[in-house]
Amino acid sequence: MSMVCAVVLTYNRRDLLAECLQAIAAQTHHCDRIIVVDNASSDGTAQMVAERWAGRVDLHVLGTNIGAAGGFNLCMRLAYQTGAEYIWIMDDDVLPEPDALAALLDAGRLLDARGISPAFLTSVARAPGGEVTNVPELDRRLNALAYENWPDLLDHGLVPVTRSAFVSNLFPRATLTRHGLPIAAMFIWGEDSEFTWRITQDRPGYMVGASRALHVRQLAGVLDIRTERNPARINYHFHRIRNDIYLKRRFENPRAVARLVRRQLALAFRLCQAQEFFKARVVLRGLLAGLSFNPPIEAADAPCTIAGIRHVGEEIPVAAVLAPVEQQAFPNDLRPAVY
Repeated sequence: MSMVCAVVLTYNRRDLLAECLQAIAAQTHHCDRIIVVDNASSDGTAQMVAERWAGRVDLHVLGTNIGAAGGFNLCMRLAYQTGAEYIWIMDDDVLPEPDALAALLDAGRLLDARGISPAFLTSVARAPGGEVTNVPELDRRLNALAYENWPDLLDHGLVPVTRSAFVSNLFPRATLTRHGLPIAAMFIWGEDSEFTWRITQDRPGYMVGASRALHVRQLAGVLDIRTERNPARINYHFHRIRNDIYLKRRFENPRAVARLVRRQLALAFRLCQAQEFFKARVVLRGLLAGLSFNPPIEAADAPCTIAGIRHVGEEIPVAAVLAPVEQQAFPNDLRPAVY
């Protein structure tokens, strides 16, 4: 039977994390190991996990918030170190249904029987109101007759996809061995798109219709700096814009990059007209940074470390493999404290 390591990244959502862990523990297919990475929470998250899940969850607590990108980078590193054949990853606001993991593994076996090695498998996510959310991008590669091949496995409830959010994603160990980890330097927004686009360049992932999860998103809707009122989140848009341009440069063509640059320049101009000068500055800095942003891709077993990660139950910090925060490309005046 395949060894599965479930990994959850959390920040200041103690009660949601408790629900998430309950959902993982209730799976019909037992997880061999559960890892929680606490991204420097201040709401008693670590204490809750240590008290309620002692002996059942491997808890790693960061002394400094390293963003969602750094957090998922660390999650996958730690899971990879366990030797697990599959790594099941999610945020703390994801509540998989009891048979979600079993359905993902069943899909993997079906694909294997057909000689298909998927880059990843992902659940169908719905919002609390029942709406489909976090919909992956359809893989539109052609078959031998030059038709789009995505309907090929519809009778099995499987659809090939490329870009996907980290919402109940099951990654084979071989994917991390071959393609490395999410890019920690992206900090927030886009690290999941970059990673899943990267690993599906030669083979798709698959959305599994029988695997379902509830995504209790903290904030719903399209990210838009024009309507953002939280000062900390306004700063986040530096990373969003920089990362968006980087993704266009990496995975699309120069025309797509030029169109995005024009849209961001127009957005900065409109913000100046509205006397939203700080927001305009964030847009322009993100735009300029995106044109030269070339972060490294780290191997899953890369021997780099970061101080200040505490493995609860130990007296001293453990050496966890993650590039030091000081070496990552976060402008000091724009580094968010939370994600």
